[in-house]
Amino acid sequence: MPGREERVVLAGIDGSASALHAAEYAAAVAARRGAVLRLVQAYQVPPPKLSGMAVRAVRAGFRSRAESWLAEAEGAVLARWPSLRIKRVTVEGSAVGILLRESVAAELVALGSRGLGGFTGLLVGSTAVALAAHAPCPVVVVRGVKPDDPPPAAGPVLVGLDGSPDSTDALGYACEEALARDTTLVAVHTWNEITPDGSLRTRDFDPHEVAAAECRLVEEQLAPWREKFPCLPVELAVVRGRPVRTLLERGADAQLIVVGSRGRGGFTGMLLGSTSQALLVHSACPVAVVRPGIRQ
Repeated sequence: MPGREERVVLAGIDGSASALHAAEYAAAVAARRGAVLRLVQAYQVPPPKLSGMAVRAVRAGFRSRAESWLAEAEGAVLARWPSLRIKRVTVEGSAVGILLRESVAAELVALGSRGLGGFTGLLVGSTAVALAAHAPCPVVVVRGVKPDDPPPAAGPVLVGLDGSPDSTDALGYACEEALARDTTLVAVHTWNEITPDGSLRTRDFDPHEVAAAECRLVEEQLAPWREKFPCLPVELAVVRGRPVRTLLERGADAQLIVVGSRGRGGFTGMLLGSTSQALLVHSACPVAVVRPGIRQ
């Protein structure tokens, strides 16, 4: 693991096209922050029905392939950021366990939207979901319109807000990303017939009154961040609708969507909410999941 004195941005590598995009995304972040880019490839050798020399040969083959994938990712990164400090890590073991361990000393983990081990139609792997739910730093799943497409290079940074502590931490991260990218922050908040506690609104509710109250809620959440980042252009979108649909629609022209791991409607023990998971699968741009209280 890296020393705690150096800033580290982590990228998981598995030989897929989406992992190469994740490596380049992580490299851009590392370059902006003056951090080390740490490329990690975790491989597991299936238990062979062999022994002795044959087992060693199989293990050596897996390691050689892993090192080849890392070299490919490093070459792609250095072609764009030739002076970036890069460390390559090849480890045998569970990808989730190893990346979680590595993330303890990282500022960010970037992953592709799916790896070589994914089944057809499985657009985001279990590794990404597990890390987004448990990693002690923000996790970004890098994707474009299609899973293997490069991520968009322009557009605003979107952040989903609902007044919860999760979305407040996501808001802080989104502000810093929008500033670093010299772009606009769009704060998106939705409301509908269901209240945050899960009950239905009365039939005679006034949508204008509800919308005004929801605007006040979000403005209160935004106020300290507007004060902290007075030069950051911020747009507020309070929309009657569903969070996932609204964020996907607004995210069609964005370069990053930032959300908390779960919001006001999350059940106890649900470490990654339905909105976060749906965005990881369907978004047309990278999605950053920021858990409450984690390092940023």
